[in-house]
Amino acid sequence: MSLSEKDLRHVRKKFEDKGGKVPDKIRLGNHFVDDFIFDDQQAADIPINALRVIFNIVAIIGNEQFRPEDRPKQLSLFDEEFETENNIFASIKIRNSKISPSGSTKQVVDAYEFLAKFKMGWYKSLNSKGKEIKTFGGLISTPTYDQRGFTTFLISSYWLKKLLVIPEYNYVLYHLVYNIRNNKHIIFSIWLSKIPESGTMLKLGNFNKKFGLNYKNTKDFCFKFLKPIKINLDRYNSFSFQYRYEKDSIFIVPILTKGFSHPFEEAKKLIESNQENFNQSHKINRRLLYFKKRYRLDEAETVQFFHQYENIPQTRELIERAFKEFIRNCRMRKIASTDFKGQKFLIEIQAHIKHLYRNTKMGEIFPNGYPMIV
Repeated sequence: MSLSEKDLRHVRKKFEDKGGKVPDKIRLGNHFVDDFIFDDQQAADIPINALRVIFNIVAIIGNEQFRPEDRPKQLSLFDEEFETENNIFASIKIRNSKISPSGSTKQVVDAYEFLAKFKMGWYKSLNSKGKEIKTFGGLISTPTYDQRGFTTFLISSYWLKKLLVIPEYNYVLYHLVYNIRNNKHIIFSIWLSKIPESGTMLKLGNFNKKFGLNYKNTKDFCFKFLKPIKINLDRYNSFSFQYRYEKDSIFIVPILTKGFSHPFEEAKKLIESNQENFNQSHKINRRLLYFKKRYRLDEAETVQFFHQYENIPQTRELIERAFKEFIRNCRMRKIASTDFKGQKFLIEIQAHIKHLYRNTKMGEIFPNGYPMIV
């Protein structure tokens, strides 16, 4: 079966898998990822073979991708070609073996059926002249076998623009969808590529919602979900992550994996720095948890203290010195430090901070410039 004459009248461009060398990595535009894979911050449960279709679409059109600020004329040409009237498409042809290396026809059919039905609906966009362009369908439409061993399908101008015009994008290794068979692991790696280099923190409930999970506690989430993903990414990806949990919070920091070279030395240094930041952040959080539990600080009492300790290294050092003086003073008086609880503990530390600060050169100039923790 081949594309109908009616469909062909709407096809403006043809792309196909010519069997050349596949790229090591592909560029996924953030707009496409946000709208198609993480709609409303929730990850879609896209099957692994459907993900292979997406990766191969991007690999085939990769040479035509562009950032609009770098090539504004290219954006105008795209508008002229695809956004002048409704329901304009491009045609793409992919080898079936790229979708199912085992040669399963059912896997190929299921992958294309999923993408044809997933998010099917009317989509609207404005071209450069402010005209509204409408398109109906899913990511792909009318998949057909018009040549043995290949599948040809249409992709709408709406989704094609999100794949081609990429003002912001992230690299993903092309072979990830062949080396890793769990679709959630692939989707997690795409999400990981978008988080800040310094890392992020999400509550267990938010992680469950984002990835369609139902873990009851952070320990299970980390060891049953995150740990297997980390093992796969450590082995097959150019970047992986470190993780830890505290109560219902999970902290994730991306790291560079061993065995993969990075094109930019500065980026390598940045990721190494992120690892150090992760370790430092972990130490700080453990220390604050120690203060909170041992001296029974409630949430309201810790706000100012925790802010000063977490965010200002000089103040953190001063607090630690004040704490040592406090412990030494308690021992001299032969009393337990835990006799000071809550606000009483913070007032004692504040007094030691004030004393230590005023014995510095800065304290001589600005005697009341000591940091306030209470």
